[in-house]
Amino acid sequence: MTHRFRFRHTLAAPLAAALLTLAAATGAQAQTVLKIGYTPAQGSHYWVGATTFCAEIEKGTQARYKCQQFPSSALGGEREQIEAVQLGTQDAVITSTGPVGNFVPEIKVVDIPFLFRDYEHARKVFDGPIGQDMLTKFPSKGLVALAWTENGFRHLTNSKRPVLKPEDTKGLKVRTMENKVHMDGYRTFGMQPTPMSFPEVFGALQQGTVDGQENPIPIITTAKFSQVQKHLSLTGHVYSPALLLLTPKVWNKLSDADKKVFAEAARLSVAAQRKKVDEDDATGVAQLEKEGMQVVRNVDKKAFQDALKPAYAAYAKEFGADNIKKIQDVH
Repeated sequence: MTHRFRFRHTLAAPLAAALLTLAAATGAQAQTVLKIGYTPAQGSHYWVGATTFCAEIEKGTQARYKCQQFPSSALGGEREQIEAVQLGTQDAVITSTGPVGNFVPEIKVVDIPFLFRDYEHARKVFDGPIGQDMLTKFPSKGLVALAWTENGFRHLTNSKRPVLKPEDTKGLKVRTMENKVHMDGYRTFGMQPTPMSFPEVFGALQQGTVDGQENPIPIITTAKFSQVQKHLSLTGHVYSPALLLLTPKVWNKLSDADKKVFAEAARLSVAAQRKKVDEDDATGVAQLEKEGMQVVRNVDKKAFQDALKPAYAAYAKEFGADNIKKIQDVH
């Protein structure tokens, strides 16, 4: 009996240690790692927004939720990433609205050129009733829109010539997002819009497949387009909003308390991303000039707006003149 007791006793300590290790491993498995992707590079305004969002959800959930970031189109272009979030194979994406209208048609109206006067106007629209109501359209399409965030005002670059007025764009093959609203407007300027996924753009510019592209300053700088584009025109022709989208597969599993954490993390992410856009807009043009780009600051914006009149007539029919005016009238 004594030997049997000793034998059992000698097994007790290792067995207890093994059980503790198993319990620790089981606890570790309770942590959920979210895959969040975006097309711009690390260091971009998207990266700043994602980093803030991830830090806040990790802090707010005591590290039960963490993120793994995939910048630089590591998970594909924006359309592919939105589809993956919809399917639940990717947890979150920060995306421009470029391809989003293909999933949620109601938001196409915000892509109309020269719809927004400035950043203050745009941010008031998206933070106010109009923008917040639009976010409610996403769940029925298999997406959870946590917040409107920001890409910035888009400007035109090309390798051929300076652009001061619409006629200067005539015949230019310009890469655009896969967005019919943008393309219809750009045709009225005279350019040849060429839709293309963002990961393909640098190579297409380098090879001369397209002559130019249009993007906000923060994208033009981080994508290093100055290496393949000579001319930058500060057209500011479109305000480009962005969205922080989450898969319903994650959202529907969250407790009410965790949903509040995710919503607050999204709010802080937006503030950080907008701050980075402001900083990049303030310093980016000078940086691009240093890198060799020729910058046209005195663009004839009125001529561009006048050229858009036929497109605006079509937009009014498609989206409703009253809906466009509601956005324009926000002060």
